[in-house]
Amino acid sequence: MNLFQKLFSPAPAVDLKSIIDEGAFLVDVRTPGEFASGHVKGSVNIPLDAVPNQLAKFKNKKNIVVFCRSGNRSGQAKTILEQQGFTNVVNAGTWDHVNQFVK
Repeated sequence: MNLFQKLFSPAPAVDLKSIIDEGAFLVDVRTPGEFASGHVKGSVNIPLDAVPNQLAKFKNKKNIVVFCRSGNRSGQAKTILEQQGFTNVVNAGTWDHVNQFVK
């Protein structure tokens, strides 16, 4: 695969339902107010601006699923976590998308 293909090919598909069913750490990176107005059952609220100061909460998790309102902030959270050495992070996009997979 050449550099162009690496940069522009879509990310490998992730089986989000399986990851969630296996007990992924579900992290909503929206504001506390957004979280209070509705959230995924079993998720924790770590707002995007708090992620760098809350890295200990992500340690030793098999899979980490981050999400927000649109997928933008969760994309930033995924980047922050990967820069800190986490390799098991999935940006699941919106909290509504994640919610459909939670029992």
